[in-house]
Amino acid sequence: MTKLRLAAAGVNTTPLAWETNSKNLVAVIGAAREANVSVLCLPELCISGYGCEDAFYAKGVQQTALEMLIELVPHTGGLITPFGLPLSVDGTLYNAMALCCDGRLMGFVCKQFLADDGIHYEPRWFQPWPSGEVREVSVAGQPYPVGDLLFDCVESKGEGGVKIGFEICRDAWVCDRPIAQLAARGADLILNPSASHFAFAKQEIRREYVLRGSREQHLSYAYCNLLGNESGRAIFDGGTLIASRGEMVAAGPRLSFADTVMATADIDVAATRQDREAANLPRRVASSLGGATVDCNFVFSELAKDLPATQPFEWDKSPAPKEEEFARAVPLALYDYLRKSRAGGLVVSLSGGADSSAVVTMIWLMVELGIAEVGHQTFVSKLAHLKGVSDAQSQSEIVECLLTCVYQSTRNSGQITRNAARKVAEAVGSKFLEWSIDELVEGYVDTVSQAVGRKLSWESDDVALQNIQARTRGPGIWLLANLTGALLLSTSNRSEAAVGYATMDGDTCGGLAPITGIDKAYLLEWLQWMETTGPLGVGFFPALKVVNDQQPTAELRPPSEKQTDEADLMPYAVLDAIERAAIRDRLMPLEVWETIQTRFAQHDSHQLGEWVIRFFQLWCRNQWKRERYAPSFHLDDENLDPKTWCRFPILSGGYQRELDELRKSMGRDDKG
Repeated sequence: MTKLRLAAAGVNTTPLAWETNSKNLVAVIGAAREANVSVLCLPELCISGYGCEDAFYAKGVQQTALEMLIELVPHTGGLITPFGLPLSVDGTLYNAMALCCDGRLMGFVCKQFLADDGIHYEPRWFQPWPSGEVREVSVAGQPYPVGDLLFDCVESKGEGGVKIGFEICRDAWVCDRPIAQLAARGADLILNPSASHFAFAKQEIRREYVLRGSREQHLSYAYCNLLGNESGRAIFDGGTLIASRGEMVAAGPRLSFADTVMATADIDVAATRQDREAANLPRRVASSLGGATVDCNFVFSELAKDLPATQPFEWDKSPAPKEEEFARAVPLALYDYLRKSRAGGLVVSLSGGADSSAVVTMIWLMVELGIAEVGHQTFVSKLAHLKGVSDAQSQSEIVECLLTCVYQSTRNSGQITRNAARKVAEAVGSKFLEWSIDELVEGYVDTVSQAVGRKLSWESDDVALQNIQARTRGPGIWLLANLTGALLLSTSNRSEAAVGYATMDGDTCGGLAPITGIDKAYLLEWLQWMETTGPLGVGFFPALKVVNDQQPTAELRPPSEKQTDEADLMPYAVLDAIERAAIRDRLMPLEVWETIQTRFAQHDSHQLGEWVIRFFQLWCRNQWKRERYAPSFHLDDENLDPKTWCRFPILSGGYQRELDELRKSMGRDDKG
């Protein structure tokens, strides 16, 4: 055997959904067998699900994972494939891959470098496995090797074969990667089972370490990832990559609505060995490297002809456009959230502005993209719990079954936003309702006015009178959602979250906040792109013109005030640049001011300084709001979610010393 067919699979999993996860794994194993694959790489923790959180501690969860593994082993006949699961060894829990060979369990490899930053907390549950160490673990009464293993899979007659090693997700992201030692021990093929969360442009980083590992160590490399919205916040793109001899030979589809995806390629083991010898890097077993080699007898599939290498979706060129990634990641996450939560539909308080219109557009894209990829029947079958969806004949009928939009007006609402809300709702095909909350608002204002002994006025009670309007919209929209058990979606964006430009229990109402991970400046750009261009295969969405022609406004003050968001805060482009510098790059106020002056030369430096001061004051004052936001999707390294990414104290000194330093540099002597 000199050539073998290699596959890497993306699998949609759900924490603790044992039967569903197993069903998807069996399905992709079957697809690999039909494709004459010999080695199949499956994702990290694919048996239990990656996002089990503290449930990993439960002995029952650990035991069930082993029981599911034993059930899966017989399905691997004719294949070499690993399964990811939590594994207890001598009372310590590890993130492990169980390698199976032709229906036999051969041993376990444990992750050496744990993900411990951003949204990842692996050291909370797992311990890193020491490099070079090998022990023994008992499974179903049988002993198996566990640890730093290399698997030597040879034909039963002793000819050919391939030596397989592992880098489990983060193992490949560190400087001291296991791959060098594995190559020195004779590895021909490295499998990288991952649970690597989606972020804009992150696939380019993965491509680089896959290619670099293959090129520098003269071997073949397979990477795979989980797929979909697994546990609520993190999105997994299901990306699959196969490299050999320093070239990318296959890349599978990402952000798919299917339960599984697979990339395949034929690799030449003899050729990579020759490359290594030519580079004077002969394979050798070095006892000083530690570890152990496990022998596996295996009959490799005969390859009558080369299989065309798998290609990614047409939109997913390298690098993928950010607009396309955004237009596909959020709809996929919404689809999985809707079907896995078994919510009775989706409800949006549609103001006619950019944020709520973007959320509604994402739901429309969810249906458009999902049906285009997996077909009408498959798409609706996963939403069969929703009343009427199974009988829907068209995409607009599906949207009507699952989405209700409501325009909640006050006397401060304008005809432009009312018209925009109706047009967007009609364009996507949703149910559209409209009601006035004026009487309710007046009732609250009159009640409080009588209680405090004075009439509330805009001159003295501006913020309170704005907030009561937004807050009064909450009970009615919650009631509507509760009637059918629907999921109410909050429509706040990241820029609003940064400065607290939102009313708690008002426009923040909802069980899920799909766009809180994205800044307003980019959201406005994306809406323009959707209006004029749109995703490949879908096209533009002209109904958004009525939204894009507006200046963003909360419409909470009287119309004569001509209220706009940017007048209340600052230009969104400036706000987002300040946020990026202050929160992502962790610069102090004076450093932020110095950084943004060259970028925004059209603005007076003193004015920029005032905006920096305003940002830091509002940021510190509103951490309590960010603590209460509904769960949001993670999209990049600028997330503000305090539960998974950006922690900040609710009470703090508010950067007073640093702001005073900035004021002095601006020529201000006050300490406001």
